[in-house]
Amino acid sequence: CRNPIHRAHYELFTRALHAPNVRPGAVCLVHPTCGPTQDDDIPGIVRYHTYEVLKHEVNNPAIKWAYLPYSMHMAGPREAIQHMIIRKNYGCTHFIIGRDMAGSKSSLSGEDFYGMYDAQEFAIRHAPELGMQAVPSMDVVYTEEAGYVTGPEAKECNLHVKKLSGTKFRQMLRNGEEIPDWFAFRSVVEVLREHAQHRTSGSGSSSGSK
Repeated sequence: CRNPIHRAHYELFTRALHAPNVRPGAVCLVHPTCGPTQDDDIPGIVRYHTYEVLKHEVNNPAIKWAYLPYSMHMAGPREAIQHMIIRKNYGCTHFIIGRDMAGSKSSLSGEDFYGMYDAQEFAIRHAPELGMQAVPSMDVVYTEEAGYVTGPEAKECNLHVKKLSGTKFRQMLRNGEEIPDWFAFRSVVEVLREHAQHRTSGSGSSSGSK
């Protein structure tokens, strides 16, 4: 991933440890990219700080942490294969792959360039050649009645799904609004708020010096 880790991401990591093709006692390597990304992304050093505080907050022996000095190229399915090779070189036997991994949009139409499941299907098809196994990530949602469940479970049981978009989340951060605990970890939110405050004060001092 190239974003701060929120509750839904963490659910995906921990649930992946119980996938049918993962043996009991396995551990999950959380291995986010920390190089330069898109202009509107959170800087790598800030993301690194969010990972470090979260590592101590969850203190989960089944989750290991390392950081990849790499920039996402948004190259779709073939980049998914590249990431799988990189993780194999780090000693992994399985690779968790999300929907539309490394996806991008058309500069002409604004539509998604790749299909939602293209990267997952491509990785599953080629994983045996690499001596790896793919673990497609589930569609996890938060519900008022049962907390985090899979999307199909929520639909089958008519549960009320709560949503918070990334845009709305960033807006709430800038405005100093309370971030719901079901969406984000408090330690991560504190780091992001501190970063936002530094950016605001830095902009103010810069404009004042001109």
